[in-house]
Amino acid sequence: MRSAVALCLALLAFGAFASDHADPAVLATKEAGLTDLFFYPQGDAYILMLCVRPALSANPPYNLEPFTYKINFDLHTGLSFDNAADKARYGGTVINPSSIKPDVTITYTLNNDATLKSKTITGLANPESIKVYTGVRDDPFIFPKFFGKNTIAAVFSIPKSSFPAGQENFIIYGEAWEHGDELVDTVGRSNRSQNGRYQFLTTVPVPQQVAKLKEEFDKTTKIFNFLNRETKTQGLAAAYHNLLQLYPYDVTNPDVMIFTTKFPPGYPNGRFLTDDVAYISCQYGDCALMSLSYAESPQFPRATVNDKPFMPDFPFLADPWPPSPAPPMSGFGCTTILWIALILAVALVIVLWIVSRKKWKQQYPTVDPSKL
Repeated sequence: MRSAVALCLALLAFGAFASDHADPAVLATKEAGLTDLFFYPQGDAYILMLCVRPALSANPPYNLEPFTYKINFDLHTGLSFDNAADKARYGGTVINPSSIKPDVTITYTLNNDATLKSKTITGLANPESIKVYTGVRDDPFIFPKFFGKNTIAAVFSIPKSSFPAGQENFIIYGEAWEHGDELVDTVGRSNRSQNGRYQFLTTVPVPQQVAKLKEEFDKTTKIFNFLNRETKTQGLAAAYHNLLQLYPYDVTNPDVMIFTTKFPPGYPNGRFLTDDVAYISCQYGDCALMSLSYAESPQFPRATVNDKPFMPDFPFLADPWPPSPAPPMSGFGCTTILWIALILAVALVIVLWIVSRKKWKQQYPTVDPSKL
């Protein structure tokens, strides 16, 4: 029975594993999915971008009107740069994650053709001086699976003078809300929540994330230890460890982007369009995207630049690709969902068979003929 339970746990873990750049794994509406957050200085301005809807290959209309998108800046919560590992992975350490609260919020909604429907900016001086663009553009993620695909982007050019004078540290995160009151996705540092072990995190409010991460770390460690105790399930334990078990360094920071003027900009200190996220993050422990970028690349070595050159001027993102007849669920398609359903069904059958067999033996015990 224990082996069957372990098998179920491992298969359920596999079922939760999401595709990169397209978390959460299963969304009823793809327009809810946040894909990329960028923030970097350029001259006397900061460039801010939030992209939604992975693997877009169709013309409008889209299903954007139910969603409200927010980009939040916490300008008061303390940051430390003394932990070298956190600085390399996350850009720094958030000292008190539960105190995170927006000092600046950019809230916007979109029409179903991806044009701007409404915009509200709070906490910034002279909001009328902020340049805004929304629309369909080439997906800027440097990753072969999303080459030739588009995304729906919101781009902001914010004068540095709009922020408080002398502001050095920024904590930034994006949110997608459905019907104004249901948090359906969050995004911070690229190549974090895209990893399967973080799938529970995407709908947890940012101030609560570190507490939730610590809770899940304890839970996943217990599951791994349970699977690893018996020789028969040690292979499943290894698979579980690679896919879903949280690591000690996962629990130090919430899923936010850190940017500081104290160090040169570039991922993970903010993010440029040209940052090769898969390569950089692999240097410090997260290599799933790096491996996939080789496995899914039609060229060797793997591409290290975007499939289209970026524009030198606002809105910087390349022109969109023409529409194609790609299936609407690309990135996490129907075939994948059917495989997951099949695997879970097999696991359930195995558990039911073992339970029913045990009950049968209890009800009809085997009789030794020699004792008759």
